[in-house]
Amino acid sequence: MADYEHETKAEQAREYDASQIQVLEGLEAVRKRPGMYIGSTSAQGLHHLVWEIVDNGIDEALAGFANEIHVTVNKDNSISVTDNGRGIPIDIQKKTGKPALETVFTILHAGGKFGGGGYKVSGGLHGVGASVVNALSTELDAQVYRDGKEYSMTFERGHVTVPMHVTKEGLPMDQHGTAVHFLPDPDIFRETTTFDIKTLTTRIRELAFLNKGLRITIRDERPEKPTEDDFLYEGGIRHYVDYLNENKTTLFEPPIYVEGKENGITVEVALQYTDDYHNNLLTFTNNIHTYEGGTHEEGFKRALTRVVNDYARQKKLMKDNEPNLTGDDVREGLTAVVSVKHPDPQFEGQTKTKLGNSDARTAVDHTFADHFMRFLMEHPDVAKKVVDKGTLASKARVAAKRAREVTRKKSGLEISNLPGKLADNTSKDPEISELFIVEGDSAGGSAKQGRSRLTQAILPIRGKILNVEKASMDRILANEEIRSLFTAMGTGFGDDFTVGKANYHKLIIMTDADVDGAHIRTLLLTLIYRYMRPLLDAGYVYIACPPLYRVRQGKMQRYLDSDDELKDLLGQLPPAPKPQIQRYKGLGEMDAEQLWDTTMNPENRRLLRVDAQDAINADQVFTMLMGDKVAPRREFIEENATYADLDV
Repeated sequence: MADYEHETKAEQAREYDASQIQVLEGLEAVRKRPGMYIGSTSAQGLHHLVWEIVDNGIDEALAGFANEIHVTVNKDNSISVTDNGRGIPIDIQKKTGKPALETVFTILHAGGKFGGGGYKVSGGLHGVGASVVNALSTELDAQVYRDGKEYSMTFERGHVTVPMHVTKEGLPMDQHGTAVHFLPDPDIFRETTTFDIKTLTTRIRELAFLNKGLRITIRDERPEKPTEDDFLYEGGIRHYVDYLNENKTTLFEPPIYVEGKENGITVEVALQYTDDYHNNLLTFTNNIHTYEGGTHEEGFKRALTRVVNDYARQKKLMKDNEPNLTGDDVREGLTAVVSVKHPDPQFEGQTKTKLGNSDARTAVDHTFADHFMRFLMEHPDVAKKVVDKGTLASKARVAAKRAREVTRKKSGLEISNLPGKLADNTSKDPEISELFIVEGDSAGGSAKQGRSRLTQAILPIRGKILNVEKASMDRILANEEIRSLFTAMGTGFGDDFTVGKANYHKLIIMTDADVDGAHIRTLLLTLIYRYMRPLLDAGYVYIACPPLYRVRQGKMQRYLDSDDELKDLLGQLPPAPKPQIQRYKGLGEMDAEQLWDTTMNPENRRLLRVDAQDAINADQVFTMLMGDKVAPRREFIEENATYADLDV
């Protein structure tokens, strides 16, 4: 047997020759491995196609040649993007011997963003945008308006079908720009080729905030009555901060705005303090949202902390023997947007989520510090509010320090003294371990009896936990229900959070399917979003979906989720024997076997995974639902409420 295996491997080695080495030409590589170029072929990758084309128009705006971009979702779910920039060049590109328009759409890494003088600042740094969109579309056509003419060209799956030609002449000489129309290829985007108008609108609004004076419209032709939104913000990121704080109580008006330039790097910062206990800091480089921060964020944080402390010392707002405010102290309640335009940004990874240029740190630090100190000196009333906010945060931090230490190790909290006890699972493998947060002692008892002891831990909570949207850290850590969750997970919380230490890779919220259950679920999600956010990013947070009804007739037994399902089932059943209908008002009405069968058994249960991809909208929703302002919450409830018959 060993000799036979040896001969087989030798034969395979001889057969592996040059004929098996594939050379993918043109855009074949993109179609073969699309995820390398757009991240994935899911809905996220589908929408990335739009941003690649829109970014070309944005780059024209950054260069000072465009002030309008129009995006349309057509009835057939194709996309049209037009801008009034210079228009893609149509003359022959020397290296390829083809028109520049054809070169841009058919050759990877071809564009005006590699130091040829076309753009000083650009978001689309890799030069693969237009060609990748072309490769992944069943059809794409482009029109260019230059020099009084309209030029057109048509492609299919990256290949030229109609060469560039003049379709109109005698146009006004001041008519210029580019129009691109494309239809995503369903052979590539098998999950979906349907664009989500909310996703498109959110990003387009963001781009309008980041580019003051640029008008961007988004039109959806698919509904019976087409919709259109028009975004133009002359105030730029100042209006962005206003938008982010729409449902919050601010400490001063309007937002502070700083703008400057150092070593070719343009820096913009807008900030405003609220009465919240958490901060919302967004950073961008060349319109790219740097989710993981980077050097520009470091420069801002460093300057903010230094300036606030220096001002407080100069004005004797702090005693000489008092320690400086920390970065966390001065950022409590802060909403800020930091946007830099860099001629040669260096990002960590293809995803462009973290900026690495050291000169960006220096530029932001110097620019912001100088302007911010001058502002505080000229506005002592605002400056005092900023210092007072940081001082209160410092006192709360000191008060919370002891409680924080308690939560850092599982043995530090005597869970046995809490109203509900943690029933831990026996496995110590986090990948298969699940923590159920269960509402009420009764449901907690059933869950403990019915669970899989190897993989499932149960943490009952009694009643509604503290609303962390309105609470300082010392109050949060004084709440035993919250402390028990922090401790059980083993991850820490807030800035001390380490997702790699999670004791469970599934955190499952299991509450009653009624109004109170929904409220408790919202309180828990607010806590997780504000202080355990990496759990959401890792995909560890789930919502259990218990049934509302159980129907039995003879040997038949069905669990149902809604009144409509109940009505449909009853219409299908024979009249005799009379079906027995049980409506579960809460999890506590289920015995251990029923709870296992319907909600906890991995083979039968239904779980909804919670994520926070749209973090900005999530932040606003949590603020609106759990914050102090009543009017926005009432409006939201009136628009989204579903009504139930309540037993009185």
